[in-house]
Amino acid sequence: MAEIHELRSRFAAALSRMYGREVPEYTTLVDVTESVNADFLAAHPDSAERFGSIARVTAERHGAIRVGTPAELHDVAVLFAGFGMYPVGFYDLREASPPVPVVSTAFRPIESGELARNPFRVFTSMLTTGDRRFFDTDLQRQLDGFLSRRRLFPDVLLSLARRAADDGGLDEPQARRFVALATSVFELSHEPVDLGWYRELEAVSAVAADIGGVSSTHINHLTPRVLDIDDLYARMSERGVAMIDRIQGPPRWGGPAVLLRQTSFRALAEPRRFALPDGSVADGALRVRFGEVEARGIALTESGRELYDDLMDADPSNTKGLWDRRFPTSEDELEKHEAAYFTYHGGVREPIVYEDFLPKSAAGIFRSNLDTDTSATTGEAGDDFSRASLAAAIGRDIHDPYELYRRQQEQSRGPQR
Repeated sequence: MAEIHELRSRFAAALSRMYGREVPEYTTLVDVTESVNADFLAAHPDSAERFGSIARVTAERHGAIRVGTPAELHDVAVLFAGFGMYPVGFYDLREASPPVPVVSTAFRPIESGELARNPFRVFTSMLTTGDRRFFDTDLQRQLDGFLSRRRLFPDVLLSLARRAADDGGLDEPQARRFVALATSVFELSHEPVDLGWYRELEAVSAVAADIGGVSSTHINHLTPRVLDIDDLYARMSERGVAMIDRIQGPPRWGGPAVLLRQTSFRALAEPRRFALPDGSVADGALRVRFGEVEARGIALTESGRELYDDLMDADPSNTKGLWDRRFPTSEDELEKHEAAYFTYHGGVREPIVYEDFLPKSAAGIFRSNLDTDTSATTGEAGDDFSRASLAAAIGRDIHDPYELYRRQQEQSRGPQR
């Protein structure tokens, strides 16, 4: 029988192969990432695996998808549970600048052993069609009607997912079918896109058009993990790959790596077919998909994250100087100020890797790869989503990432006397 962690590893690998076929520059990104990691490991043999083995880092991926309704997000939760991935964290990208009309969660393993085996994560965004800051009553009605008529995930796929979750895996024929079906639903559709409908949504938000302007979903980006993201950015640029203008997240500095740094190559103009009002079909292109890369550091506590947010909200021209003066400059200092999470096994302290996402960085990556900003209005927020209300809407608990890190730290200390 293929156990859940093996299903997850197969799924991540299959998506990576598929996305590489669809977006060849992603394969270039993976190749450069592996070269950078090999060179970094050779140059820093004592510290390169501080945040996970090179085998884990090499296999590590996160993806991103977008859906339109709580019902679709419910099906996503059923599907990913079959791979041992559960919703963690709540991200409201409507609060970003500029805003994106989605709320998001991330599906990932939640136990440290499962994360060590394969930490595949999928950042999943859901359109907020009832939010009057973006969609008026008539557009919401049309959009909700369009979304209600489509079905993203076939019954047989969801049935296999439930069986895998209940039984802890699948027999080999079922495992192959499950992974193949799950991969296929995230392929880019060749069905013609209704150009008039797509442009109407795009006038509000390119993300809304990518979600509600097509009859299927797809991988929006896929992300390998790199040990030196600054080196990777330079090497990709040297190869002539157009990168976004900067690396999102904490600055490069002399202190410990924390949270998440990420960047991407620019979204590419991909050939698409469009259905025109006169019934004809024409060739065109859309620019919505890209390749992201990330470098992960230590997970911060609430107080550590508060300090991080204060520094990131400060004058960007002096960010590095502020970090040198105000942020703990070593793991010892992070521990002393209870600003980060660690495990303690046999008297050895190890940092807990940050497994989640940064909403400002996510929104920044989204924005860097869009041609236009979201057109927000002065209307009222109709869908007042929170972590609790989104969990209720999809019928699943959404885990608090701080609680997961805190539990991992406490379990490593053993029973308290």
